[in-house]
Amino acid sequence: MSLIIGSHVGFGNKKQLLGSVEEALSYKANTFMFYTGSTQSTQRSELNDELTYEAYKLMVENNINSSNVIVHAPYIINLANRSDESKFMFYVNFFKDELNRVKTLGFDKIVLHPGSAVNCTKEEGIKNIIDGLNMVINDTTSVKVLLEFMAGKGNELGSSIDELKSIIDGINNKDRIGVCLDSCHMNDAGIDLNKFDEFLDEFDKKIGINKIGCFHINDSMNPIASHKDRHANIGFGTIGFETLNSIVYNSRLSGIPFILETPYINRNMSDEYPPYKYEIENFRNKKFIDFTIQ
Repeated sequence: MSLIIGSHVGFGNKKQLLGSVEEALSYKANTFMFYTGSTQSTQRSELNDELTYEAYKLMVENNINSSNVIVHAPYIINLANRSDESKFMFYVNFFKDELNRVKTLGFDKIVLHPGSAVNCTKEEGIKNIIDGLNMVINDTTSVKVLLEFMAGKGNELGSSIDELKSIIDGINNKDRIGVCLDSCHMNDAGIDLNKFDEFLDEFDKKIGINKIGCFHINDSMNPIASHKDRHANIGFGTIGFETLNSIVYNSRLSGIPFILETPYINRNMSDEYPPYKYEIENFRNKKFIDFTIQ
């Protein structure tokens, strides 16, 4: 089984996608995930086609398949909240623009946090998400929206198979919708990842394993069912390396890109570094080595 694994990387104004690819290669990754701008705002810089071309040359030279690259939508989009119609439509239209931006960059998958039920019931929130996504999908082409499995903190939606199924069932063009699983979120939502195949059985029955387009592989700082969503480095959390490694090498997930979103390592206040090169190496070797003491 050929492992497709990488991490989230930066996308700066200066080098844009080229910088993203260079960072991914520095971790010896064969895929990556990025945001096309700020995670907390809708401000976006103009795309530089020359930088995109240079990035693709580098991807081809290093066997990074564009179909395995993931874009993540900014956190501020909340399609579940429709208490202010003008704000709701602002985010619908922004998300349309973001999908078109992803298509311009040559990629075909974007991860979206489903949303949080604000000033409404969960059932109303799910209906709002469905309405918003149908508008977005109807006015765009090709890019698939992957709904992220969430931890269920507060009024967050999408923290169970049934909630995700409810959203997907309401989407008119189901070829344009999928799911992004997240091991930290699943643990914090109450799923025992030591029984992962049982989870996959239920997921396959209700939604279909073919709908899984991406997997965020993270350890968790929290006990199961805490509903907190705090990522830990691989092997340093409550899930543990062996359980996460068994998920990464589960044959039913063959061909699905795994993305690390683990925190930077702090040796001291002035010495912080990304863990991704070491975490990827541990997964490739199927062996946990504590890289923090090297």
